[in-house]
Amino acid sequence: MVPDDEGGGLMRADLLFDPVDGLDEALAAVDAFDAALVAGLLRPQPDQAAGVVELADAVAGTPLAARVAEAADKTVAGAAGEDHFVALAAARAALLGSVHDALTARVTEAVGRPVAEEAAPGGAGGADHTANLLAAARSWLSDLARAGWQGIDHELVGGAAPVVTAMLPDPALRRQATLLDGFAAELAASCPGATLERIPVRRWADLWSRALLLTLPGATGAPAADTATGRLLPLGIDVQEHATAVQAQVHAVFEPADGGASRLVRAAASVPKPDTVVGAGLWQLLRPHLSLLTAVSEGRAMDLGAMPVTAEGDLVWDGAHARMGEPADSLATARVALPTAAAAATAPLDRHPARISVPVLLEGYEAEQDDDGVAFRIAGHRLAVDTDRIPAAGPLTAEAVAVSGACIALLRWDAGEFHVQPLAVEKTVRKKAVAVHAGAWAGGTTDKAGVRAEKAATGAVDALRERAGRLLRK
Repeated sequence: MVPDDEGGGLMRADLLFDPVDGLDEALAAVDAFDAALVAGLLRPQPDQAAGVVELADAVAGTPLAARVAEAADKTVAGAAGEDHFVALAAARAALLGSVHDALTARVTEAVGRPVAEEAAPGGAGGADHTANLLAAARSWLSDLARAGWQGIDHELVGGAAPVVTAMLPDPALRRQATLLDGFAAELAASCPGATLERIPVRRWADLWSRALLLTLPGATGAPAADTATGRLLPLGIDVQEHATAVQAQVHAVFEPADGGASRLVRAAASVPKPDTVVGAGLWQLLRPHLSLLTAVSEGRAMDLGAMPVTAEGDLVWDGAHARMGEPADSLATARVALPTAAAAATAPLDRHPARISVPVLLEGYEAEQDDDGVAFRIAGHRLAVDTDRIPAAGPLTAEAVAVSGACIALLRWDAGEFHVQPLAVEKTVRKKAVAVHAGAWAGGTTDKAGVRAEKAATGAVDALRERAGRLLRK
């Protein structure tokens, strides 16, 4: 990504800073409804009722209009049922989906890359027992909406436990079960709601509406799938860490063996973890599940043979379908292959501005660091850099970003503006260009700091395994 007059991966950087028509109005309607959920929808007060009506007004003229208007009327009267809450959740998701689409269109225009055609959605289906469990989840979520975040208590939140327990053994319901379990855990940690000083209004509304829509038949129908045979050129690794889980997601360019158009793909591994395993220790948990991590660490491509891939560009990683390839520098990949790689379409239920993460190459910027953090000055504008998302499990630091001259990053959007999350940078050391990657330690390292971190993590992991073995032997 470079200024307009210098050519490169992003030809129109200025477009990222121009306002998007209708975006503020759509987000305002979402915020009004989210505020109504705080006190609950059992007996809405005038302010809450106005928020529900504003949501309905925002989708007037769309196919949802009639159902959402009815749902709003019933909710304002304090007589809303499960179907009405589903309609309101659908309206909220549609508005955020429109924001996602508008922002994605702006990014596509700025980057100038092609976009893959959208695949047909998977079909509905499900056994009777599945339908019953989804109905039970929908009932619990409806009770949450009536109580509101200020009305939650341990008895109400605990109602999710038997539903989650019944769902988890069924692979077809694992996605919904995981979401409900995590959502309930957050709520339980915040009980009672009446004493909360700060409520994560947008987050809980996101979780509530998404969970509710995932209870509908066919919502998680299998996406159209294909296989990928060709060369995979990694760009970088995004690590998302929580106290009890960690995910590593590799962003890459895939070049088909048949000479077809290259495209952007992702490969991810998610594993549970104890809260004592942090930093470089995370790689020890992830490596057995994703051999691609070694290729990223060593700066190599991988050759894929019939690797399963979804319509959204997610590789369903199976090491049997991959082998190590030739050396492939990620910055060279970003300069040569990234500009023409087609982005995959986004599944309808995944259209949310928080999901935007577009790989870009930034060059020709001026890095600056002040009290507000690190930023890149591009086309006369300040593009914020989210250094907080740089994983501690690698050598990339905010200081390295602040003195860089080139950067592979994920372009994201939050709080009304675009920002970037660095995956790798190029800086000058003793008059030589040196690359620093966030995932450089993913497959192991000889770096002194990395070796020390690995050794400490190995001790923690071994101790946990030994304790677990003792417990199993008892």
